[in-house]
Amino acid sequence: MASIKDVARLAGVGPATVSRVLNNTGYVSMKTREQVEAAIRELNYMPNELARNLFRKKAGIIAVLMPNTIHPFFSSFLGYVETELNKKGYKTMICNTTTDRNSEHEYLDMLDRHIVDGIITDVHNLDIEEYRHINKPIVALDRYLGKNIPVVSSDHRTGGRMAAEALIKSGCKRVLHFREDETYEAPFYERHREFERLIRAEGLEYISAMLDLNRFDTKYFNQEVKRIFETNIDFDGIFGGDMPALACLKECLNRGKRVPEEVKIIAYDGTYITNMVVPEVAAIVQPVKELAEISVEILSEMLNGIDNFPIHTVLPVSLKLGGTL
Repeated sequence: MASIKDVARLAGVGPATVSRVLNNTGYVSMKTREQVEAAIRELNYMPNELARNLFRKKAGIIAVLMPNTIHPFFSSFLGYVETELNKKGYKTMICNTTTDRNSEHEYLDMLDRHIVDGIITDVHNLDIEEYRHINKPIVALDRYLGKNIPVVSSDHRTGGRMAAEALIKSGCKRVLHFREDETYEAPFYERHREFERLIRAEGLEYISAMLDLNRFDTKYFNQEVKRIFETNIDFDGIFGGDMPALACLKECLNRGKRVPEEVKIIAYDGTYITNMVVPEVAAIVQPVKELAEISVEILSEMLNGIDNFPIHTVLPVSLKLGGTL
């Protein structure tokens, strides 16, 4: 296998000149450039891209940290992010962090050592302090990580209001709300607060069902929903993420409860799975594609030294009607 010294010897130049041609840095005359390029072709020389990137402190790789890549929201987001990063010449390192708290430390260390150029993250394991000392390109999805780390999120407050208004308009009197413990400050909690506020303000009975924050498997949601139904709590409206909402639809049908005649259901996220069941589930839809595009665009600006990006970008949600309202 040819080396950079072999290329230099054949072209009649020094290795530093070959390096300038490969990296497109410094001045090289057209004649010399042609000699080097001819030598590269003749020797079929393949530069060591990893070594070159490490020398330039640029890896060409972006790490995307997600709690779970099986969840339909996160998998959709990842797909769009990878497409956008590819357009900008970056490779995507997909990092599933749910099962190992230390993995988040490891990816931050990779950023610090230039193994990756930047991070897009939506994980919820480490304390904010872990991020504050890192002065590198990081974009957060739906979590506040520090005053200098930009956040991209949906308009969750409006989403919670729209969900509450939909159930109120449908005539619900007793509403079951699936939510998670508020263990840190994050934009997505606003949907829960606004939903509860409006339901209580209308004088409806409000029932809270707490779910583990970092559990995303279908088996878990089915078990929790079944457990709640077995308590024989009386409710005629349900609000929760896509997966618990679909688990509720399944349990209602198994128990002979008519949807939407006896129980109305509205989901949050509005991913493709809400359209794959009968009846289709009504949902508040997050703009996943736009969230991905904006996240990549802001990270790209940071990588290029642009520092006038917004610290918090909020994108609108929408109501998707279905057969469960």
